[in-house]
Order: sequence, then structure tokens, then C-alpha cells
Amino acid sequence: MSTERPGKSSQRTPNRQLAALIAEAGFSNAGLARRVDQLGLEHGLDLRYDKTSVTRWLRGQQPRGTTPALIAEVFTRRLGRRLTAQDLGLDACAPVYAGLEFAATPSEAVDIVGGLWRKDTGNHAELRKIAFTPAGLVVPSRDWLIGRPDERVARGEPAPEAPRVPPQGRAPLPGPAAVPPPRVGQAARIERVERGPGQRITAGDVAALRSVGELFRTLDHAYGGGHARQALVRYLEHEAEPMLRGAYGEQTGRRLFAAVADLTRLAGWTAYDIAAHGLAQRYFVQALRLSQAAGDRAYGSYVLVTMSRQAVYLGHGREAVQLARVAQQGVGSSVPPVVQALLHAVEARGHGVLGEVRACTASLARAERALEQARPGDEAPHWARFFDEAQLADEFGHCHRDLQQYRAAAQHAERSLQLRGSGYVRSRLFCRMVLATARLGLGDVEQACALAAESAQQAAEMRSVRAHEYVKDFERRLEPYRDATPVRTYRERVAALV
Repeated sequence: MSTERPGKSSQRTPNRQLAALIAEAGFSNAGLARRVDQLGLEHGLDLRYDKTSVTRWLRGQQPRGTTPALIAEVFTRRLGRRLTAQDLGLDACAPVYAGLEFAATPSEAVDIVGGLWRKDTGNHAELRKIAFTPAGLVVPSRDWLIGRPDERVARGEPAPEAPRVPPQGRAPLPGPAAVPPPRVGQAARIERVERGPGQRITAGDVAALRSVGELFRTLDHAYGGGHARQALVRYLEHEAEPMLRGAYGEQTGRRLFAAVADLTRLAGWTAYDIAAHGLAQRYFVQALRLSQAAGDRAYGSYVLVTMSRQAVYLGHGREAVQLARVAQQGVGSSVPPVVQALLHAVEARGHGVLGEVRACTASLARAERALEQARPGDEAPHWARFFDEAQLADEFGHCHRDLQQYRAAAQHAERSLQLRGSGYVRSRLFCRMVLATARLGLGDVEQACALAAESAQQAAEMRSVRAHEYVKDFERRLEPYRDATPVRTYRERVAALV
């Protein structure tokens, strides 16, 4: 039950800022209290405010805990612009929107994301408790879509840029194809050069960021987001932030922001994979802002795709569709066919969660047509190259599973597994679980359990909450068949993994 801070009424000053916003929003006192209580439920809080509570706030009493931030969020949703507790004349505390700001300038973006990295390395347990906020998707995606490009990102007055000559006796960082995936300790011990304020950043520094991203991406695909996530965040804090605060020209600066945006999105992806959804959401928003500083609209659309995937996973189908459409609108027809296919496929996933058969089918058809237009040798961004026939078949399989069209789901999942490379261990696990679910839906309990048992074995070796959740979802679907011999055998095998 919520309470307010004690104090003598004679010492309070009427809160005219709150009164003005209540009038602008058209709330009654009871209506505002009800909305705060409802929003509290979204965050797992049992709040019991009423019209008398709002009257006390208007008289100057300060609500405790996270309530000021929740009140600000209620007004943000109603009025369509970002409002803080201070804007309402309330004391700031534990802001719901911390880290979700879409910065006005590149330098402000560096301050926000740098603070997020430092807090993540310092107190991960606290950050993992931050709730995912659907309303927090609205303002950043809108600002990305309609915001003006950053005119300048260069810092300091560096000398004219020249190609970097690698120091003798020092090989460049290898890509993932050249060496086996590194262990966590190896990734964490990547050599660090201490940088002073204003140190000049070169093209070689940016290339190193890109190589490190590939290393961490390989770890993520094979072992799950929890395997080296903290090492990645430490790298961002100790290497990327000093670079962003260094000296660089316009061209190098854009490339630097692009590389850091990619690493920041990856940090969010690994947080998403371990179910730290509020933290992941904040990383995605900051990656979106960094992509704007890079002047890379196409990569911004990819960040929105990532945000849409998280919304699908959490069951927010409407938000997932909206994010996919914002991404499509933001790039238009300027991106290669493979990117167009990706954007339509992600929209289809949102429609699938909502059970919208016709809209889902139409989006899948658009994705298929776009991918058919892609030709070998076409220029495609590095981040979109994973989207091939195997991935499209995977998207089809997931959509048909969500629509309970199990025969089609099985056909597409089987095709995806035939085409998918062995390096995508976690993606293959997800697809195999889609196939197991489809087989179960078709009544083939024995084959479904055999497929799921194989995936459960792999999930046990991964640090991926999503992998475990795919298995748990299948096990919930097994309940009607709990007395069947294949189900009992499956449960015995899974129990032995613990």
C-alpha cells in the first residue's frame, strides 16, 4: 500500500505545475489516481491511490518511492511528450524512463550511454530488475523517424586524417572465421590502450571496434548472451567511451558512432537473451540514437527490428508491428532487397502474435518477394547478411506456429534446419523447438518429444534464458499428454540434465 511523505501542511506549497498538467490532460483527480494504480500493476506494484491522494499531491504533499516517475509516465502517455517528475513539481526518484531518453545532441547521447555502461558494470543485479516499458518505445521511435540529422559529430581539431600504419610486430585482431571463439577471459583481456582526453581517434581504432563486435557476436550465437555479456559492457566502458570522447574528424566520427551503435545493440541483445528486458530496452534506445549520430538510417531500422523482436517475445504484438512499420517508413525503398525482406518478416511476427492471419500472411508474402529480388553479389549491410532463405523459413515457421497452423509451421521449420549453418547454434535450437511444437500440434507426440529432448540438452549447455523458455513453453504444451510413454521418457531425460 502506498504512502506519502509526512510533513506539516502549513509548510507545503500548492503544486501548480501538477494542477496545470491535470487540466491539460483532462484528468479528474479520480481518473489520474486510477491510471497511476493501473500503471503500477504493469510494474508489479500494488498501489491504492484515490482522488484524495491526488488532492494531497496538489496541496504539495510528495508521494514516495517510484510513484513520482509513474505519475510522469501517465502524463507522458496521455500528452505524447516526455515529462519528468520535476516537470510535475515532484521530487525525482528511481525514474522509470532513465536510459530511455533520445538525446538531443551527439554529446548528450555519449553522456547517457556512458552512464548506462558504467552503471551496468557496477551493479548488474539492480539493472536486471528494471521493467520493460511498452510506453518507452513511443518517443524514441518517433524522434528517430522525424528528427533532423545531426549536422556535426566531429570533436576537437584533429590534424588531417591519413591512413593508419599498423605498428610493426602487431597483427590486426582476427575475425571469428580465423580463430575459434574465445573464452570469456580472453574476450575480457583484449588489450587496452589508455586514452587521454582529446586523443585522436583513427580509422584503425574503428576497425578494432568492428573486429571485437564480431568476436562477441560469435560467442553470443554459440553459447548464449550470458556467456560474455559483462566482458562486452566493460569493453564499451573502457574502450568505446574514451574513443567517443576523443578527437576525430567528421568522417571518422560517423564511422565511430556506427561501430559503437553496433556494439551497444549487441549489448542490448545479450541482455535480452538473459531476460534483463528493461536493461535491454535501454540499450536498444541508445543504439538507435547512436545510429542517428552515425547518419546510418538503415542501421537505425535494424535497431528498431531488434526492438520489435523483443516486443514479440514479450507478447506486445501491437508495439512490435508499429516498430516494424516505423523502420519501413524511415528507410523507404532506399535499402537493398534483403533489408526490405527483414523488415516485412519482422512485421509478420507481430501480426502472428496478435493472431492476425491475413495481415501476417501478407507481410510474409512481401518478405518473400523482396528476398527473391536479392542477387548474389548485391551490396548488403554486414548486419543483414544473416537474413537468407534459412532465416525467412524460420520466420515463416514461427508465424505459423503462433497462428496454430502446425502443418505449415513444420514444413518451414524443417526447411530452415536443412539450410541453416551449424554456427547458428541458438537459432537452430529455437527452430527445432518450433518444429517440436508443430509436431505436437499434429499429434506426433513421440517425434515432438525426441526433437525437444535434443534441444533441452543444448539449452542446458547455454547461458540463454530464451533457450530455456522455448523448452519450458514446449513442456507446458505437453500437459494434456502427460501420461503418454514418450512424455514420461522425455521428462526423465530432461530431469537428468539438472
